[in-house]
Amino acid sequence: MQRGFVYRCAILDWASRRMLVWRLSNTLIMDFCVDALQEAITRYSLLKIFKTDQGSQFTSQEFTRLLQAHGIQISMDGTGCWRDNVFIERLWRSLKYEEVYLHAYETVEAAREGVARYMNFYNQLMPHRALEGRTPDRVYEENRPAQPSAA
Repeated sequence: MQRGFVYRCAILDWASRRMLVWRLSNTLIMDFCVDALQEAITRYSLLKIFKTDQGSQFTSQEFTRLLQAHGIQISMDGTGCWRDNVFIERLWRSLKYEEVYLHAYETVEAAREGVARYMNFYNQLMPHRALEGRTPDRVYEENRPAQPSAA
């Protein structure tokens, strides 16, 4: 931002690189991360393993208890091992250079709008070489397990 900082949290599907849920906050408290996790659990009930770094938001009792309460395994990277979360780190780099640094946002709301625009582009329009030129949305939909239907 032009003045101050905005912190981000995102939950990414590892296989498709699809951004499932993201949040911004002007404080580095864990609430916005817990809210993002709760939304991901509610909307995408098939979460099995949650990989994260060792940030205090992700190692907090509130965050880890929520994962454990839903039977989701916790996988944390090693200290200083950015490669363990390379997909999300790559997304943050792209977001910063392709969106954030080009716009010196005046307000948190302006930052939220810019990030939303980029996330939609990333999921819906950006072909990924690692996904054979397909978009994250397409790969996610192609590989999503069928929901059980009523008989």
